[in-house]
Amino acid sequence: MTNCLDKTPCIPHPDWVPVHAKTYLIHVNMGVSIRELARIQGCHASTILRQVRKFESRRDDPLVDEALNDLSLNTHPETEPENHHMVKAASLTEADIARHARRILRRLCETGAYLLIAPQMEVAAVFKETVLGRPTRIAVVDRSFARAFALKEWISGEQLGKVSRYSITATGRTALKRMIAEDQQDREETATTPFQEQHKEFGERVVKMYDGSGRKSVRFNFAESPLTLLARKKDKSGAMYLSPELLEAGERLREDFEQAQLGPRVAQNWDRFLTGGGGGFNGGAECSGSSNARDRVSGALKALGPGLADVALRVCCFLEGMEKAEKRLGWSARSGKVVLKIALQRLADHYGITVVEQRRAS
Repeated sequence: MTNCLDKTPCIPHPDWVPVHAKTYLIHVNMGVSIRELARIQGCHASTILRQVRKFESRRDDPLVDEALNDLSLNTHPETEPENHHMVKAASLTEADIARHARRILRRLCETGAYLLIAPQMEVAAVFKETVLGRPTRIAVVDRSFARAFALKEWISGEQLGKVSRYSITATGRTALKRMIAEDQQDREETATTPFQEQHKEFGERVVKMYDGSGRKSVRFNFAESPLTLLARKKDKSGAMYLSPELLEAGERLREDFEQAQLGPRVAQNWDRFLTGGGGGFNGGAECSGSSNARDRVSGALKALGPGLADVALRVCCFLEGMEKAEKRLGWSARSGKVVLKIALQRLADHYGITVVEQRRAS
């Protein structure tokens, strides 16, 4: 792989590794002096020294330390990492990292979301505490990708220890907005650039119009999903409209849906599950994401059946607002949330989640 410091013999670091991390690894593993690196890069030695010291201090973060150790193994291929069954940093690509980042960073943008990882965990999990004291798992990602996120400074550790907790950084938010804007530009010509879009707080999803008139981009807020907003509402008795168990069922469907989107075709065709799609629930090989996740989504939507599957897919997965979903489905105002609640109750039964009856708020 091409290294930006190609004037110096060094480790063939992957393209996704930040330049400052490469500088640190070349100095530490290859013994190239600070002055020599400064001469090659055409900057003052103090600049290189600050970069090296910064990464040395960041090794207190377990994910950063693991990433740097993994990259250092390229100079000693005979040395196997402790978790040799995991994906090595050297085998990751920028495209792989970006594909997972779109999903994980978007979930970390949500209010109350954070990433947890422990030393022996092969995966990192994203949790969101919508109900106080009851976190719900909303996404998982391989540990190797979490390392890359930390090395790129897209996430930072708030609590580091036996169980480390991470949150998205300003750099991570900027990167996410730029990636989503780039996706939008791939689909159609736009007047704005990815660097202009990175300062906005909204993303877009392309969904099929219910009346068969084509597809349309639906804007949504990174920080709040339609399901989360509905969960905060209260019913006539003063209890939360959606219980934590119903919210967990909806989030599980969304997690599987987004994992199923990780194949070569990011925008898979789920229209066959919609009542107006004309394809029914006949299955098919159009989708190309994670087969296990795809099967889980298919099973859940089949368990719901037409109508309930429509509203669950639109609100939980396509992130359409309740009012827009009602219009597309041709339903009367304020009827959608009742049907969605029924769909979530059936989803909870499908997932084996026991719904606890809520007490009336005092």
